[in-house]
Amino acid sequence: MSQNSKKVRLATAWLGGCSGCHMSFLDLDELLIELIEKVDIVYGPLVDHKEFPEDVDICLVEGAVTNVENLELARQIRTNSKIVISFGDCAVTGNVTSMRNRIPIKDLLTAVYHEAQAPIGAESLKVLPALLKKALPLHQAIKVDLYLPGCPPDPERIATAVTALLEGREVELAPQMRTFG
Repeated sequence: MSQNSKKVRLATAWLGGCSGCHMSFLDLDELLIELIEKVDIVYGPLVDHKEFPEDVDICLVEGAVTNVENLELARQIRTNSKIVISFGDCAVTGNVTSMRNRIPIKDLLTAVYHEAQAPIGAESLKVLPALLKKALPLHQAIKVDLYLPGCPPDPERIATAVTALLEGREVELAPQMRTFG
């Protein structure tokens, strides 16, 4: 994606996940200022657009596909985006979100909405989007062009990927190394 006279149209989307990938995106810190000079952010939780737009150049998609609304949005993203990036481990593999796949949906909904000790009940089921049988990694719902793993991906990896795409270069990501303790 080489930079020409018009800005690159960048979108982000948040499906079934925790928003950690978007928090990591915000951790780009001062690079965000440089980025905003090169892109128009046209959709995502950081902007107030309700419908996914047409002619998106790059879309970072966080989270697994968990319900019918996620699936519809994923299909809109694929139709309207030149490059779709599976953004973070939930989008890449299903990760924590897919842990529910071993529990029958009826049992899951009963435990959460009928037996919960919280002010949510069966009425919630009338307004929530229907769950898919299984939480899916993004590539099982739509074609994905690039995988950006991590839980969440390090800001440096996000910067490397986005910068390479903006400069029209191939994205080359080194293995993500984490130290614990």
